[in-house]
Amino acid sequence: MMAEPMDPDDARATVVQAVRQLDALGLNRGSTGNASVRAAAGMWITPSGAGAADLTVADLVQVAGTDDVRGRWQPSSEWPFHRAIYRARRDVNAVVHTHSTFATALACHSRALPPFHYMVAVAGVGSVPCVPYHTFGTEALSRAVVEGLRQGNACLIAHHGLVACGATMAQAVRVAVEIESLCQTYLAALALGEPAHLSRDEMARVIEKFKTYGKKALRE
Repeated sequence: MMAEPMDPDDARATVVQAVRQLDALGLNRGSTGNASVRAAAGMWITPSGAGAADLTVADLVQVAGTDDVRGRWQPSSEWPFHRAIYRARRDVNAVVHTHSTFATALACHSRALPPFHYMVAVAGVGSVPCVPYHTFGTEALSRAVVEGLRQGNACLIAHHGLVACGATMAQAVRVAVEIESLCQTYLAALALGEPAHLSRDEMARVIEKFKTYGKKALRE
């Protein structure tokens, strides 16, 4: 299903809010990480080297193509994989990238986040893959990230960090926050050895239940 772009002003405001939220939660620090939303033409993305404290809506950069960049600043150096995600995933409307401590620690071992806990299904898959390392800003990295997100809404990048996406910015942030917490729990569990993994069938059941979990409905 194609995700409908938001009103431009509302869309840009969600990016600024997300960057500040991720910084406040400690998932990013200083100018690390980036965020974007789909636009009618391309996307709005955070500028290169921007910190959360000083970021404003006016600082965001519109990228419609390699040679069609509009704004006062250069876009984040990671803009190629944001664009690639939107092209490959028509259901995605927002992308966040973090260098959060525990997800990055796991990624530095090139390890996926396995189905050791049912909440891993918040990413829409039974396990969160870790894609191979490539230099930031390259097409090779873009291809790897798109492959990692082919089925779910989160992936780790080896020796780099975490990428999360969603139909809304709120969903993308929620996935990033939950996966970071799960990475912390998984790394703690490893102190006693590899924890048991839930079965593929069980993870499939949880993924299906999560499709309607938390949605408001009147009781009959």
